[in-house]
Parts: sequence; structure tokens; C-alpha cells
Amino acid sequence: MSLHSPALTRRLLHVIALLCLAAVGIALISQHVFDMAPCAWCVFQRLIYIGIALVCWLGLSLGRMRPVLARAAAACAALLAVGGVLAAWYQYDVAAQMFSCAQTFADRFMVQSGLDAGLPWIFGIYATCMDARVDLLGVEYALWSLALFVVLAVLGAAAALDRR
Repeated sequence: MSLHSPALTRRLLHVIALLCLAAVGIALISQHVFDMAPCAWCVFQRLIYIGIALVCWLGLSLGRMRPVLARAAAACAALLAVGGVLAAWYQYDVAAQMFSCAQTFADRFMVQSGLDAGLPWIFGIYATCMDARVDLLGVEYALWSLALFVVLAVLGAAAALDRR
């Protein structure tokens, strides 16, 4: 048995993590440079992206000792991405139609975790979901996020199933 995880799995885990960090970077630029205030579901999705990136890099580190751990991390990343799909869909289809997304799952989670107060520059909630509806190239941010989460889920599944 090889001491290293398959090359394709390693590359895909890196790509997934970098795409996640790029998504968070774009969100932060949108917020801090273009004054697009995020809602609870926006910052919750940022947390999911960061979680996916961390899982991928943890899988890469542990995968050097046991290659199966890299594939397990990829599967976990794919599952987190499915959660991201659900969060983005909920934001687009339900929360964005509400006058306030206060007391929704994302709002309660972010506030109770202390992330919104502890790291307000990244997880601060500054708008309602209805007010946070913003288009990028004619498509709502939530739909861009949903599409990226789908891509991440597919890449994660591909990395998890790679047995070369």
C-alpha cells in the first residue's frame, strides 16, 4: 500500500480548498470594498466554505500517513458542500423573501457560536436577507454560491471515489 494518497485526490482537495477561500475572499471584497452588507445566511455560507477548506487541508495532511483519510476528507467536504447547497437554496428561495431572517437557523447559529461578535469583519450580520439580495453579473449572489457548492460537491465526490 502506498504511503501517499492518490495524486488526483490530492489535487482535487487543494482545488476545493482554494475555490472555497476564493469564494470567501470575493464575499469579503464585496462587503468591505463595495459595501454589500451580508445577512445571516451569507455569513453562514462563509463558515461552510471555510469548514470545507479546513477539512480538505486536514485530509491532505492526514492522507500522507493513511491515504484513505484523504478520501474520507473528500467525502466529508462533499457532504458539507451539500449542506452549503441547502443553505444557499434556503437563502435564495425562502429567507430572501422574508422581511427579517432573525431567528432563522443561520442567525441563531452564528449568534450563539459567538462568531458574529468575535470575528465581525468576516461573520458579522449587517443586513436582513431581503436587503442582502444582490446581483453579480445579473445573477443573485445566493445562486452563485449554490452553483459553487454544487461544483464543490462533485469535486469532493470525485476525490472520495478516486482509487488509483
